[in-house]
Order: sequence, then C-alpha cells, then structure tokens
Amino acid sequence: MTLKSKLFWSALSGIASAAAGLAIAEVIALVIAPPSSPLVAVGSLVIDLAPTWAKDFAIAVFGTNDKLFLLTLIAVLLAALAAAAGVLELIKALWGLVVFGVIGGIATIAVTTREQSTASWAIPSVVGMMGAALMLYRIVRKLSVWTANAQTAKGKVEQRAIGVSRRDFFIYIASTAVGAAVIGVGARAVNATAMAATAVRKAIKLPAPAVAAPPIPEGSALDVEGITPLITPNADFYRIDTALQVPSVDANDWSLRVTGMVENPITITFDELLDLPLTEKNLTLMCVSNEIGGNLTGNATWLGYPIHEILKRAKPQAGADMVLSHSIDGFTAGTPLEILQEEDRDCLLAVGMNGEPLPPEHGFPVRMVVPGLYGYVSATKWVVELELTTYDRSRAYWTDRGWSAKGPVKTCSRIDVPTGLQTLDKGKVPIAGIAWAQHTGIDGVEVRVDDGEWMPARLANPISDDTWVQWVFDWDAPSGTHVIEARATDKSGTIQSGEFAPVAPNGAEGWHAIRLEVA
Repeated sequence: MTLKSKLFWSALSGIASAAAGLAIAEVIALVIAPPSSPLVAVGSLVIDLAPTWAKDFAIAVFGTNDKLFLLTLIAVLLAALAAAAGVLELIKALWGLVVFGVIGGIATIAVTTREQSTASWAIPSVVGMMGAALMLYRIVRKLSVWTANAQTAKGKVEQRAIGVSRRDFFIYIASTAVGAAVIGVGARAVNATAMAATAVRKAIKLPAPAVAAPPIPEGSALDVEGITPLITPNADFYRIDTALQVPSVDANDWSLRVTGMVENPITITFDELLDLPLTEKNLTLMCVSNEIGGNLTGNATWLGYPIHEILKRAKPQAGADMVLSHSIDGFTAGTPLEILQEEDRDCLLAVGMNGEPLPPEHGFPVRMVVPGLYGYVSATKWVVELELTTYDRSRAYWTDRGWSAKGPVKTCSRIDVPTGLQTLDKGKVPIAGIAWAQHTGIDGVEVRVDDGEWMPARLANPISDDTWVQWVFDWDAPSGTHVIEARATDKSGTIQSGEFAPVAPNGAEGWHAIRLEVA
C-alpha cells in the first residue's frame, strides 16, 4: 500500500470516528436536554466569541442564512481536525486520541457555559468524545494490521489474513453509516418534539384585541410592481438573533418574571397574559445590522400587552434606568426604562404576529416589540425575564461586545425599484421604495439623478409614525448610464445623513444609490 493510500484511509478513519462520536453525543443530548448538543453549543459559543467585524461580514454576505454558513463551517473544521487526528494516530499511537480529547474538552466547555446549563449537560460531549476516541483506536489498529499484512504477504495463509483484516477494516469504516442512521433517528426525535411544540402553538386561539389596530388608511399601499409590501408576511420577515437552534418553548410552561429594582416583583404565565386586555398595532422592526439599502427590516401587525402596564404593576424603584430583558437562550438586551414607560409608544409583550401566534423563529410564545429602537437593544425573543437595573451596573449581550448602549433607529430610505444594474427602456420609469423615521414619522422623500437637483417623491398615506411608508418618483428616463439616490426627511426636519457610516456601533448611515442603464 502506498503512503498516499495510508494517509487517505487514516484520514477517513478519523472522520468516521468523529461522525460516530457526534452521533452518540446527539442521541444522549436528546435524553438529557436538546441544548446540550455539542454541535449546537460550539456554534453558539462561536457566535458569542466572534468579533463584531466577523458577525457583520456573515450577516452582510449570507443575510438570514448566516447560521447555516456557521454550521457548515464548523462541520468542515471538525472534519479537517478529525482527518488530522486519524493521520496522527497512524503515525504515532495515542496522538490522534489527544486531538479528540481537545475537541471534546472544547465542546464540554461550550456546553457547560450555556444559559441554564447543568453539570449533566457535559455528558453528551464527554461520552461522545470517548466513543470517538475508542472508535479511532480500533479502526486505526485494523488499518495498521491491514497495511502491515499487505506489505509482508507471501502465501495463501497470509493472503487469507489480509482478507480478514481488510474486511474488518471496511466494516469499521462502514459504521459511519450506522452513526449517520443514529443521527437520523435523533433528528427525527427532535423533529417530533418540534412538531409537538408546533401542535401546541397551533392549538392556541388568540383572543380578540381589546384595542384593535386602526384600519390601514386608503392609499397606504402604492400600485408599483416590485415595491416592498406594506405588511411583511411572516415567512418573509427577517430573522437575526443569536440562537443557533430555535428554542422550543411550551407555552404551558412559559412565564415572565419582573425582577431587580422593583417594589413588587411579579410573575405572569402565558394564560394570564392572554387574559389581559391586549392591544393590536402595526409596527416596523429594524435590525442594527441593516446596511443602507438592506432588507433586515419588516413591518407586521403585532398583538400584545403594553409593557408600561406590566412595569406599573411592578413599581420600578428610584434610580432604575434600564430594563435588561432575558431570553430563554441567554441573550439579553438593555432598553431605556423611560422609553418602555412611555404610554404613547406602543411597546408590547407580543404574542401574535399578523393574525397568528408568534412563529417559533420570531419568539414564540412571547417576545418584545419596541418601535423606534433597533432590535439589539429592545426586541428580545423568547423573553422570560425583565430585570430592572441601571446602565452603570449591567451590560447587555451586544453592548458588552462594543455596540452602543442605546440604539435609536435612524431616519432612512431605500430604493426597491428599479433594481441596481438593471437595463431599462427610456421613458416613464417609477422609482419607488420605503422610508422610515420611527416614532417621529416621515415628512418627505427626495430623489436625485446623476448628482442633479433633489426632487420630491410622492408619499403614500402612512399607517403611523411607527411604520415605514412607501414612496414613488415618476422619472422620465433618458438613455445612458445613471446613478439614482434617495434621501428622507423626518417630521422634526432632520434630513437623512449622506455621510457613510458602518452598521457598528449604532446603525448605518448614508444615501441608498443604484446604478442602471437606460437603452
């Protein structure tokens, strides 16, 4: 057998062993706790430790597929390390096992440092690592016998020994398929659990709102092909969060605690929340990672209970200036207490989205919705605690990673149609899009072509100051290459800044521009 073949089979042995160990870990995790899965925990740890620029890059390039990219990257890295472990084990016994030990140690640290973890959460990683190490030891021993016999075989007896050893080796390699099957069974069990949670969600009948959303004004939706819909369907609503695996929360077990600097700590269950007089509002949400012209924003009809009413019951103590909201997955957001106490700002503990219970990926059973603030400081999904504290005393997830402590949404506009690099026929062309200035409202949108004069666009009738508004400019397009820009002005007279600023630390700035050809 050639050296190249030895290295190939030893690398494959490492990958097969890692797959078997991961299968063992996943099955045990299903019994102990799904979040104790080492793959999910390592991915979550990577999300927590990744520098801001890396997260911004992943969101900018992969958008809402950033978590799929992360899982793929982790799988590729694990396969590479496992292959290296196999090669090392063949060259010098036990060295490959050391590599697996390091991998298992990292996974154990990742699992046991997750929110709500217990000591038992380490079991899947430890047992899985031991299983992978044992499998690697056995497979490489078989490979060593096979290669040694192949080099010294001279007669029938030796040839027969070669056949047995080769067969045993391939049997061990084939165990990868068994491991994959076990993972499949485990995935089926996870899916069954998710289906059960989905069944509970589907069985929930949301009450009619005590305060219904005002009718959408006539003329709020422009008849322009390709423009962003006035209301974003749930399936199209952006999703950016830190949860590598969407938490499966049983509404029957959910409760919200209001703690910290309050005179009256309270706990409210899901049924108790539904029994309260709920409010329905159309509100736009915005991710701070939204680039100029980006699509990380959505407008939905939310059903929920005003947060200021919850805070009244809890009676905040003097000196408190922040509400640190906690998600069940460990995420936290710091929201100014004074904003959540504003009675004219529709801050909600939302239970419904566009006429149905919150989808799991958007925070079922309960999430926060706060107009006028970027989501990283306000829109906590799967929320389970509101802790009243101070900005001096506590730091939230993203503010602890270099982002601004307070994140007011900036006045901005976006061109939806035409799309950039498009070729058009000359003549009348609608330039259209959306603009937002939450809790202040849009006063106007202007368009300019090729650094010319700013020209006013026509605004649709806004639903409210807390939602985006559609706009259109009818352009008589001449032939040639053109650059189109748009800017918005809010009702306070503030004009959208044309100076470029990146998304970090408090939101992007600049005018959205597109380049197109007119025939």
